[in-house]
Amino acid sequence: MSEKSLVIVESPAKAKTINKFLGKEYIVKASGGHVKDLPKRMLAVEPENGFKTTYEVITAKRPILQELKKEAQAAKLVYLASDPDREGEAICYHLKEEILPVNPEIYRVMFNEITSRAVKEAISHRHPVDMNLVEAQQARRVLDRLVGYKVSPLLWKKVGMGLSAGRVQSVALRLICDREKEIEAFTSEEYWTIEGQFRNAAGAGFTAKLSRIDGQKPDVSDGAAAARLKAEAERCTYTVKSVQRKERKKSPPAAFITSWLQQDAYRRFKFPVKRTMALAQGLYEGRDIGEEGPVGLITYMRTDSTRVSSEALQEARAVLAERFGPDAIPEKPNVYASKKGAQDAHEAIRPTSPKRTPDSVKKYLRADEFKIYKLIWDRFMASQLLPAIYDDTGVDVQGGRFTFRATGSVLRKPGYLAIYDESEDANEDGRLPALTDGEPLEMPAISPEQHFTQPPPRFTEATLVKEMESNGIGRPSTYATIISTLQDRVYVTKQEGKFVPTKVGMVVSDMLVASFADILAVDYTARLEEQLDEVEEGRKNALEVLDAFYSTFVKDLKDADKQMKDVKSSGIPSEHKCPECAAPMVIKLGRFGAYLACTSCKKTQKLSNGNTPPEPVPDAGPCPSCGSMLVRRTGRFGSFISCSAFPACKYVHLNRIGVPCPLGCGGDVVERTDKRRRAFYGCSSYPTCTFVSREKPVTKPCPDCKAPILYEKTFKSRPSVLICKSEGCTHKEKEDEESTAAVAP
Repeated sequence: MSEKSLVIVESPAKAKTINKFLGKEYIVKASGGHVKDLPKRMLAVEPENGFKTTYEVITAKRPILQELKKEAQAAKLVYLASDPDREGEAICYHLKEEILPVNPEIYRVMFNEITSRAVKEAISHRHPVDMNLVEAQQARRVLDRLVGYKVSPLLWKKVGMGLSAGRVQSVALRLICDREKEIEAFTSEEYWTIEGQFRNAAGAGFTAKLSRIDGQKPDVSDGAAAARLKAEAERCTYTVKSVQRKERKKSPPAAFITSWLQQDAYRRFKFPVKRTMALAQGLYEGRDIGEEGPVGLITYMRTDSTRVSSEALQEARAVLAERFGPDAIPEKPNVYASKKGAQDAHEAIRPTSPKRTPDSVKKYLRADEFKIYKLIWDRFMASQLLPAIYDDTGVDVQGGRFTFRATGSVLRKPGYLAIYDESEDANEDGRLPALTDGEPLEMPAISPEQHFTQPPPRFTEATLVKEMESNGIGRPSTYATIISTLQDRVYVTKQEGKFVPTKVGMVVSDMLVASFADILAVDYTARLEEQLDEVEEGRKNALEVLDAFYSTFVKDLKDADKQMKDVKSSGIPSEHKCPECAAPMVIKLGRFGAYLACTSCKKTQKLSNGNTPPEPVPDAGPCPSCGSMLVRRTGRFGSFISCSAFPACKYVHLNRIGVPCPLGCGGDVVERTDKRRRAFYGCSSYPTCTFVSREKPVTKPCPDCKAPILYEKTFKSRPSVLICKSEGCTHKEKEDEESTAAVAP
């Protein structure tokens, strides 16, 4: 047996970072996440047998698991170091099951940040796998499997193929659909506001809004009433009724929890929740920052706690005192209470070392990574500064039976705003002139303005996360997956950054809510999340939670099979008309997604995004194969142009870039997209010709080897370069104006 110990983490990036801290006595390997799961081909849950589950090794993970078992057999000790949450604990449990026959010395280690101190401390405080966390994760997995595998076939039977139901996903869809119904049912009402322009004897002017008429709040519902009030107000004499001055303190916000980070990143940078979490994951796992080498830059990014370690607080206060002076920080560290129901398992999201300022690490990070790191660093550091102090002024102006109100706010001490401002708009100086009680005023102008009440806004990613969080739906680690699933299933689309349910999404939501009103209720889902938390804490038995859920669910399922409306044959009504006979068209679901079907002539038309037909592309000309119109569609890998007569004609327009195939086969280079929507370049003669390249071919000869083609290699944070791929040639040049012009359109 080797004298070395084996440490198993989830990702290669984390393994690289941790390996630097532990040295030669340890071997660090990555499992790549879960190694076992419920098989897709079967339910794999036996409700009648105590909810017994059947887990299998994931096919793609078998070689990885074999390597881990080989390393474990030779190791002195095995440390399981997956992420410190339920999913991470379940990964450790399954790894332990597989490794136990070859090495019984298996321990769990947990750390909230990937730093030398935290990792070494975790190794010295090893402990068994926490079965409470495992049971909570597996209970959630069973609940989701039961809903997905029992309800989805019902939707296939009643609505159409390709649909899915999810326990939490369906509740999130319900929120979006209910909001859309509110918008459709909303009736706009007219109202008017009246503002007066005032001026004192010194000529200082300000604007005040009509706030009271005879001591009552004004209710001006039409233009005629506004005109009458304007005429009456113009005849009045005005004086300053009262001036109120007070100091207002605005306290700094706590360091980020997961949902706050997701919301702020969306508001500031329009980052989707999924992208924010991917960027944060990379910062947590570690980045190479020069002489320090790989190091984790932030603490664990899935948390609902605002708690921060005393060591981090002291280090932050020292950095702030050096930067702003000792008077800028409070006498004691600011401490924030976590929200009710928070698991409080991990610290808030913060930099692992406040000394690593955003400017000091900027050159080592990609542009988007830097934005997220700076956001986290700014928010955490601001949380330990003094409040911002404003001087607020309120002025009431009286004339006859009219009272006008003006308010102003001046920032006197910026406090935490010197680093971070959570508001969407910059602070504006709302200074009012110096006024005294009883001072006479002139009103040179008065302006009525028409308004209309607005419906509630559609959800953005940020506001949907906020809504789910406030209702207790899901947990920080699930928000990104929920949002992605709703879009992947084309239950919702995005319009100007806001979620709009498709016709299919609305129908599915209505049918599910009608048949499963109890288990898909917002408050029921929230209570179920609380019960899973209690299982994690050891205060509740997982079987009790599953039994209570299943007794209700199985009854609803039987009733739904009998009572759920069948729209599969008739289709879902739509506002579209058949382009050939003008008859109404309905939405149906087939193997390849949603499509429109004419109720008269049976013509079909593919739907590009679940709501609208494909867009014609007049400039592309007719289909070369059959002469029909070409249309732009949206598929799994993005948009593309194809024939409107599909499936009768399967022509797909290739995006040729005007460069001949470098292999000399006679074909052209075309731009394609892979399953992760990344561009690559291949030959139009595929599969006859197998040319493929990530870099874009450019028709410019190599100055060194005279090869006819160079390749454009792009970077996120620095200019692109042209490289030669000929064997033995190392030519590389910056792309200047001349070479840019040489790139084919």
